[in-house]
Amino acid sequence: MKKIYILFFLITSHVLSGQSEAELLLNDVSSKVESYDNIVISFKYALINIEEDINQETRGKVTMQGDKYVLNIMDITRIYDGKTLYSISPEDEEVTISSENSEDDSTITPSKMLSFYKEGYTFKMDIIQTIKGRKIQYIKMNPIDSDSEIDHILLGIDIKTYHIHNLIEIGSNKTKTILTVNSFKTNQALSKSLFTFDDKKYSEYYINKID
Repeated sequence: MKKIYILFFLITSHVLSGQSEAELLLNDVSSKVESYDNIVISFKYALINIEEDINQETRGKVTMQGDKYVLNIMDITRIYDGKTLYSISPEDEEVTISSENSEDDSTITPSKMLSFYKEGYTFKMDIIQTIKGRKIQYIKMNPIDSDSEIDHILLGIDIKTYHIHNLIEIGSNKTKTILTVNSFKTNQALSKSLFTFDDKKYSEYYINKID
């Protein structure tokens, strides 16, 4: 994913540098997210590369509780129960079962989409924009690794609601991916079986265990 929220103005007795101010802001976002029992996000995902004439857009939804999540995007459902990842494709009538590789830092999964910045990035306060009447404060993040496929990331935060508005990733090949939050709900009444894969529902599917 993944895998969104912030207290922006802090009263301090000293002047913060751009780096430390942005870091403090991001840590506040992470702390606030971790205080929720669960989070349900509906979002729009766009992939743009003008040179390659690529402009794709899709919508999705993710429900997160701790490390567990259910992600629905591009007609694929991904269920992660904290140990095992189940990817369900109704079109192919196939379920792929694997262990999620939490050591792969290049993959931003829903369960870590709100804390991926903690390692491997420098960050600083960027511009404030007014979008549909909402003031959005951006934080610019640059990868420390000079060989990274990411040029930079812009994280936009609504300074009135303290929620993340969008995440813009610019690749080294100028490909732009944009994740825009359409709705953000917390502490919802979730089914106890939401993060449990029920193999009885997919008895006719091909089961592909890859590890």
